[in-house]
Amino acid sequence: MKTAIVILNWNGKELLEQFLPSVVNFSSNEAEVYVADNASTDDSIKFIKEFYPAVKIVENAKNGGYAKGYNDALQHIDADIYCLLNSDIEVTKNWLIPILDVFKKEENTAIIQPKLLDFKDKSKFEYAGAAGGFVDLFGYPYCRGRVFNHLEKDINQFDDVSEIFWASGACLFIRFNVYHQLGGFDEDYFAHQEEIDLCWRTQNEGFQVKYVGNSTVFHIGGATLQETNPHKTFLNFRNSLLNVVKNVPKKWFLFVVFFRLVLDGLAGIKFIFELRPIHTWAIIKAHFSFYKNFNKFLKKRKKLQKKENYNLHTSIVWQYFFLGRNKFEDLK
Repeated sequence: MKTAIVILNWNGKELLEQFLPSVVNFSSNEAEVYVADNASTDDSIKFIKEFYPAVKIVENAKNGGYAKGYNDALQHIDADIYCLLNSDIEVTKNWLIPILDVFKKEENTAIIQPKLLDFKDKSKFEYAGAAGGFVDLFGYPYCRGRVFNHLEKDINQFDDVSEIFWASGACLFIRFNVYHQLGGFDEDYFAHQEEIDLCWRTQNEGFQVKYVGNSTVFHIGGATLQETNPHKTFLNFRNSLLNVVKNVPKKWFLFVVFFRLVLDGLAGIKFIFELRPIHTWAIIKAHFSFYKNFNKFLKKRKKLQKKENYNLHTSIVWQYFFLGRNKFEDLK
């Protein structure tokens, strides 16, 4: 099974210096390693050519963000399996083997995520994907091992192979044929939550998304955009709303969109009380961008089947903020 590990890079020489060695050392027997460069202006490419000549380089014409960056690069990479890997991830010995085994055994499994732990505190799950993702009734994402900002310790509670709703774009494995059948990522997202949309569309086509807990990687998170960056708030709120418009089944559509806008407004008020009004403004801008793109995404949804069985029974906002449930196993 031909596998390509593709690391998207934009001015990330320091991250490549720190994390590329583990990828090369622990992956070269099972996969080819690529760096897809998003028109960097630093010495990233020079560094790779000098110290890692076996790593292949795909040079994109411009920085189109995560979505376009991968769409452009993967046109030039032939493999059975793509591994889309953030540049701020440390991989571990034999990390590929359990994942490739599942792909070999399960033809209907199209996307896989390993266990994501926090590089800065390796005893805890990492925010971006933890032990696999889900969305609640209103389209808010959460994970096994991470609900909002609460991160669980890894005590082997998620050392399983399990079906999930979405796999983290920090380390996402996908079959070549499925990626191209779906047309890759939706470039209107630019970055953040485009992987949720991709996983949603993958399941609409009848494929499964899986988590493989006996493969582990460590992720810094926020290396490109820190949590405190209001642009990250803007992208997360806007793109989550776009996911709702594009993918939520028709019978729930108006209900979910209305209450989601209300809940976002409450989040904006919360930021004000936390003395972070710049993030309130980011939510306001996210909503204006959402309205601007609303008709465009309505047209996109008409082309899609709708997966009905996402977690309609769960409101993460209600359970986390009002009932105090911050662990995945406590959610009802």
